[in-house]
Amino acid sequence: MAVIPVERKPLTLAERTYIPQIVHGLKTTFRHLVAPNVTLEYPEQRPEIPGGYRGVPTLVRDPNGREKCVSCQLCEFVCPPKAIRITPGEIAADSAQAHVERAPQAFDIDMLRCIYCGLCQEVCPEEAIWLQTQYSMTGYTREEMVNHKDRLYELGGTLPDAHLKWDKKKAAEDAAAHGGHH
Repeated sequence: MAVIPVERKPLTLAERTYIPQIVHGLKTTFRHLVAPNVTLEYPEQRPEIPGGYRGVPTLVRDPNGREKCVSCQLCEFVCPPKAIRITPGEIAADSAQAHVERAPQAFDIDMLRCIYCGLCQEVCPEEAIWLQTQYSMTGYTREEMVNHKDRLYELGGTLPDAHLKWDKKKAAEDAAAHGGHH
């Protein structure tokens, strides 16, 4: 195998002194000195969150403050990294929400495992789990990064409910109790 030498043109005097490269670097530096500042002073300044952003998954309540989750466990089943753990619980028979059948006794999301894919929100039939726009979840220990049911409701808050499952069933029960007359 023959080695073919590459012919290189000789450097000029200016190129040998690196003056053009130094001038080019200084030009870039001065251009940045007079340009407007693009750095955000986080956390005082927060970036604009784009539409469709998938942030921290949380549990939400309906407008009346009731739990929307019915422990169907679809979100736990569909979660790719298995970050969601649900312990189903029963609702007392004498409760006003007894017709809902179940509510979660425990609902945990391990934020160290969560990949923010949004499948939990898509699969939820009750629209009880939502991805919020919060993006800075921190903690000093692994235990602090597991959001339990009370923390998930605290982060999620209340969202409008398109289903109003309790109210529709209550209206149907009232109509049946009164013989369908208003």
